[in-house]
This record gives sequence, C-alpha cells and structure tokens, in this order.
Amino acid sequence: MPSQQTPIHSGFGRSSTALEVLGDADLRGRTAIVTGGHSGIGLETTRALVQAGATVVVPARTPERAREALAGIPHTEIGQLDLLDPRSIDAFAAAFLASGRPLHLLINNAGIMAVPLTRDARGYEHHFSANHLGHFQLAARLWPALKQAGGARVVALSSGAHRRAAMDFDDPHYERRAYEKWQAYGQSKTANALFALALDRRGEPHGIRAFSLHPGRIETNLQRHITLAELQAQGFRDENGEIPAEQRAFYKTAQQGAATTVWCTTSAALVGMGGVYCEDVDIARAVPADHQPLDGVLPWARDAEAAERLWALSRQLTGSDLRQEG
Repeated sequence: MPSQQTPIHSGFGRSSTALEVLGDADLRGRTAIVTGGHSGIGLETTRALVQAGATVVVPARTPERAREALAGIPHTEIGQLDLLDPRSIDAFAAAFLASGRPLHLLINNAGIMAVPLTRDARGYEHHFSANHLGHFQLAARLWPALKQAGGARVVALSSGAHRRAAMDFDDPHYERRAYEKWQAYGQSKTANALFALALDRRGEPHGIRAFSLHPGRIETNLQRHITLAELQAQGFRDENGEIPAEQRAFYKTAQQGAATTVWCTTSAALVGMGGVYCEDVDIARAVPADHQPLDGVLPWARDAEAAERLWALSRQLTGSDLRQEG
C-alpha cells in the first residue's frame, strides 16, 4: 500500500543541498539511470550519486552535449535516448538489459516546459509524450532490471505546477480543446505524480518503490521556451530582467533543487514507504483543491483511481506494460 501523504520531519528543508542530504550513503555496487542527468538539477543528482559510489548511466538526446557536461565525473556512462521516440526508448532499454546488470535506481528527471503546441510522430502532445509517456515506456522496458535489483527505487520529477491541471482523460493531447502551454505542462506533471502512485502499487511486491517530487523553483534551461516578456508579466522578472527582490527567497540553487531527488533515491527514512509526493526534502502535505499557498500535493495528483486510469491509458498509447516485460 502507498505510504500516508504526511510529512515525516526528515530533519532537512528547502535550503538543504544534495550533498548534505546524501550524508554517508553508500551506493557502491549500485547502478542508476538519470534521464537528463547532464544538465541542471539532473547534473547535480548525477554528481551526488557518483560521490556516494554509484555508477550512473545518463541517457541523452544529444550524447555529445552530455559527454561535455560529464567530463571529469567518474563512473558515468552515456546513452542515446529521445523520450519522444518510442524506438529510441526501446533501443536504449534493450542495450541496458543486454548488459545483464540490475537497475537499482531509475530517476525520471528529464522534461520540457511551456512549449508551443507540438506533436510527436504519433500525434501525441509533446509535454504529455516527453514528460510522462516516454518515462512510462522506459520504466516498463527496464522492469526486468528493476526486479533483478532485489530492491529498487523509481523517482519521478513532478512539479508544483501540477496544480495548474488535472488529467483530462477525454482529450489528453488537445485535439478538441484549446491548447494552453502551462495547462499542458501542469497536466504532464500531474501525470508524473500519478505514475509514481500506480507504479509503486505494482512494484511493492518486488521491492520496487516509487516516489514523485517537486524540486522547487530553480533557474535552468528548462525555462528556455519562456520569453522575458512572459516572465515579467507573471512577476518573475523586473523591468531590468532580474528576479525581483521579493521573489528571490522562493528560488533554489541547482544543488538545493537536486536535494529532494537524492533524498527520495537514497534515504533510509523511506524504507518500506512509497507512492508519495515529496517536496523540500520531506513527504509533502496533502492539501485541498482550493489550497492557495504553493505547497503540498492537490487531490487530483494523489487519486488512486485516476492513477489506474492513467496507467491503462499509457499502456494503450505506448503498447508497453510491466506484464509484457517480465
């Protein structure tokens, strides 16, 4: 059963860094896959896991960029992966399975934000396709390696932006309703949280636990599709293009942004737990739909029935299912 959506008072907080959270964790002999592990908070996650002794596989759409970013970081491997291309996902997973290694940690970190309406080759809306469906298919294909680990964790990076949209099961790809990029991003982040809830239910009997999380507000290239004018209109930039003084306290560094990921991935405090949404290095509070502060997890991102509906839809759209993967 999923754990209770209640803070456990971890002893850490929003200003904690990935290395502080890591502590003396020993990951020697463990293998991790971190999508997007070569930039932003993904890079800081990779650094932390390597420091603890793990071997980290970093799949990237552009391996050359990943190679440059990871230069000098030992115990890292680079693979080719495009989350919008199911054939690329299958090829990456097949190569990893062929290595015969167990997969102890799968961190679904890569994503896109606030892009104009774009569709993949199947006609699927890009946020939903890249942020959720690609990672769903990846986890399904890697299921045998996760089971082989004899105890694994899967971590899905969601966002506080899940409050912008619940799942629209009737029109997830904006084929009939008007497209709004922030709503589309929010729907994909709700999907990330529901994915972790559904995967945890399936994984628990095999020692596989899943978590979702909000990393916090961090300046990374994830925002590359957002114009300065948009940021100013939303109050995130002043007339000089700088973060307003009253907003600065809400931002985290990349090292702080990676902390909740590392905690979900390594913390002994979470042994025997799973299926929960975390933030600021703790399990987040369950809050009502009309909750105004930008914290906590809203009902539609922790709804077990919605999680099962999403699983069924994802299985249909990708042709992937854990039962098919062993």
